[in-house]
Amino acid sequence: MTYFQTDQIFVQKKSDQSPVTQADMASHHEIIKQLHAVDCTIPVLSEESLESDLIRRKSWSRYWLIDPLDGTKEFIHGRREFTVNIALIEENSPTLSVVYAPPDDLFYFAERGKGAFTRHKLNGVSQALATRRVPQNANGEPQLTVLNSRYSGHDRLPQLLGRLKGKTSEKQVGSSLKVCLIAEGKADLYPRLGPTSEWDTAAAQLVLEEAGGQVCSLNFESLRYNLRDHLKNDDFIALGDKQFDWKNWLNISGLSSQPNHS
Repeated sequence: MTYFQTDQIFVQKKSDQSPVTQADMASHHEIIKQLHAVDCTIPVLSEESLESDLIRRKSWSRYWLIDPLDGTKEFIHGRREFTVNIALIEENSPTLSVVYAPPDDLFYFAERGKGAFTRHKLNGVSQALATRRVPQNANGEPQLTVLNSRYSGHDRLPQLLGRLKGKTSEKQVGSSLKVCLIAEGKADLYPRLGPTSEWDTAAAQLVLEEAGGQVCSLNFESLRYNLRDHLKNDDFIALGDKQFDWKNWLNISGLSSQPNHS
């Protein structure tokens, strides 16, 4: 938090024109230091890793996947909606994860098969997370809270919502907090119809899955990791209520998935 909401933020552009700050790099180095202290044999792949690590990761069946500062644009603009994402990937799926929201000293964490939890650093009390059923009005129609990004996917969102148009309230939230809010039962759907990378999604995906939800492709297949030459995710949706008939209400067939390979 040293650089947050100060005039000391120095912003650079990476090769893909995305922003990076001193906070990104300081977090990157500290997380790698701490993970290596726990077990130096497990490799670490970070958004700020060197190109050599991006190449070597293809042979890894077990590794840490981290985003040292998810929501850099929010951080730069002084918004509190940024996180630190850490996930252990084993055989192409997250099995252990932590999402940390520094402004609130709030942790979301999960382990495969053992549930998802939230804990405030201040009081140290853990609470189990559970998604909610889709709310309905008096006529039995769904009334969803839909989360989206401030920066991507708005042009295709109305088409995706299909029959749900007019039955949703929409809210813009930064970083992986969108997925975590669904895990808390505070929202129902997050469609991401724009560029993301694997380190953006892995940690929060496990939190949501262990809370009863799903992070999946437009074919409703759970996201998997380290399977391709690139690290970009295709379009995906995060949903809370797996019993809801999403295939019927969303216009998936009319919305072509756009691979984000660039």
